[in-house]
Order: sequence, then structure tokens, then C-alpha cells
Amino acid sequence: MKPINIIIFGRQGSGKGTQSLLITKEFGPVHISTGDMLRAAVEKGTEFGLQAKAIMDRGELVSDEVISGIVAERLSQSDVIQNGCLLDGVPRTLGQVESIMEVSEKLDFSIDLVLNLEVPIDEVTSRMLSRGRADDTEEAIARRLGLYEQETAPLFEFFSKKGVFEIVDGLGSETEVFDRLSVVITRVLSDKKQ
Repeated sequence: MKPINIIIFGRQGSGKGTQSLLITKEFGPVHISTGDMLRAAVEKGTEFGLQAKAIMDRGELVSDEVISGIVAERLSQSDVIQNGCLLDGVPRTLGQVESIMEVSEKLDFSIDLVLNLEVPIDEVTSRMLSRGRADDTEEAIARRLGLYEQETAPLFEFFSKKGVFEIVDGLGSETEVFDRLSVVITRVLSDKKQ
């Protein structure tokens, strides 16, 4: 199977984490989430990992520049080059998109598909409230979802213009949603073969 490079988007509570695991199991790309990457870079003590640790220790948000550096370090590793990747939680801003595009040109690597797992706001809100986590108050959820809309809407437009953006209905059982995602991924893989 040819390696495929995918970015997956979805509101908090859309089931993106679950679907990401199913995609990596079925299609083989390396699942790369921002949190995992940050932790790994900090553990390894890479240049950007040390920068990120200093920022996180101060309780601040890690900058686009540092996130992009960590992504670049991760994308150049052999497992990603061989198997492709599924980026989850990154890019979050246009700045991060631009630097991922720069990195991809240097590594001769292209984003084949950008998935948006579409689940309506009222549905993800009720899913998150039903988890019963202390930080999942209605106000906190509304704030996080608002920020997501604000930050990611411009990214959707960017990837739509590149012709790699697909919206997939995220309502239904895990299997139903995965079947829809699989149809899109399989189509993109068969286009790559031609």
C-alpha cells in the first residue's frame, strides 16, 4: 500500500480520536497528535522539545514556530516517510499550515487528504456533557468550540482551494462513520496509484 498523508479535523467530542485509531490500523499511516509529539520531543530533549518544555512550564501556549519545528522533526523520521501520517490536532492555525507546507516541500511530501469529521455543535456538546468531566461545563465547552470555529474555519478554506478537503458526516455508530471515512481514503489511494 502506498503511504498516505492525512490531516484530520473535527470538533471536540466528534469521535476524531477513535476514528484516527481505526484509520491507522486499517490504512497504516503513523498517528501523530500534537500532545504525543510534544511529549516525545520533550522526553527526547530535542531543540524544539526543550523550547516547548520551557513554554509549558510557564503555563503558556506553545507558539506556532515551536509546534511547526516539532512537526518538522517528526515528519522527517523514517516511519512517517515509509508509512505516511495522520496528523491530528495540528495544524491549528494558518501559520502552522504554512510551515507544514514548507516542510512538506523540503521533504518531498504532500498532504493527500484533509478530513473534517462533521458533527453538529449541539451533538458534540451533549456528548461532552455526558462524559461528566469536571472541566466540561457548558460554558467551557462553548468557549472551546467557539475557539475551534474561529481558528479552523480559515484552514478549511485553504485546503478546499488545494482540492484535498473532504467533509465526512460524523453522526452514527463508530462503524458507520469509519465506513464513510474508508470510502474517501480508498478513493484517494486509488487516485495516487494512477
